[in-house]
Amino acid sequence: MGSSSVTIENGVPWTDTDGNPIHAHGGGFLKVGEYYYWFGENRHGRRKVSCYRSKDLKTWEFRGDVLTLDSRFEPVYYRTDPLLEPVVDGEKPPLGATIERPKVLYNEETGLYVMWMHWENGRDYHEARCAVATSPTVDGEYVYHGSFRPIGHMSRDCTLFQDDDGTAYFISAARDNADLHIYRLSDDYLSIDEHVKTLWPGQYREAPAMIKREGIYFLVTSGCTGWTPNQAKYGFGQASHRGSESPSSWSRTSTCGAARSPIPG
Repeated sequence: MGSSSVTIENGVPWTDTDGNPIHAHGGGFLKVGEYYYWFGENRHGRRKVSCYRSKDLKTWEFRGDVLTLDSRFEPVYYRTDPLLEPVVDGEKPPLGATIERPKVLYNEETGLYVMWMHWENGRDYHEARCAVATSPTVDGEYVYHGSFRPIGHMSRDCTLFQDDDGTAYFISAARDNADLHIYRLSDDYLSIDEHVKTLWPGQYREAPAMIKREGIYFLVTSGCTGWTPNQAKYGFGQASHRGSESPSSWSRTSTCGAARSPIPG
């Protein structure tokens, strides 16, 4: 981004370079080359996920609706539900499936951009599934690979994290949002390899976002209060003493901005 600063004004409509409102709720960001790419929910018409790009995180160019109800489906090597327009009680919900929290990583081995997201049937939030899509280009049309419950667990608010060695993790709210689960993904990022950790059981944390700094993993979450505001909290973890790079030992949650918990090292 360079040394210059930009100012983003809160509380006003945010428009793209064409003057249209940005539709990218619950989004995720991925830096490719000199651009930051923003993937987020779009609930207008047959759109599901839209993509924007920017060099300064303020001025955003619309790149396309990368996932829609008309996106092509291709099966993968495990069982998924292929429908983006499910039938509920004999009818199709007018906007199709609900897609939330889309996140994208690049897999160097396959050359594909892999999107994970939260899937619901468009009528209610009882399905609690994740879903996967891929594209050979970051802002191209994504091929939909279906929805499922990871190792049988419920999956709602979610995020992706890519570690220094290329290992990827999927983190999602489970057990009616009471718990957060960390899963290690397969080498191609298309499936779940292992459930690594259940974080803060019974604390009802959602909207997870993870970073790693100087060997410490930090996870920021919000409370599960619907649209009512609440104070964000964070926790931190270290790699396993067995040599695994996955975060296995975690702190309690602390309020963001309060006196911090002791961080090892």
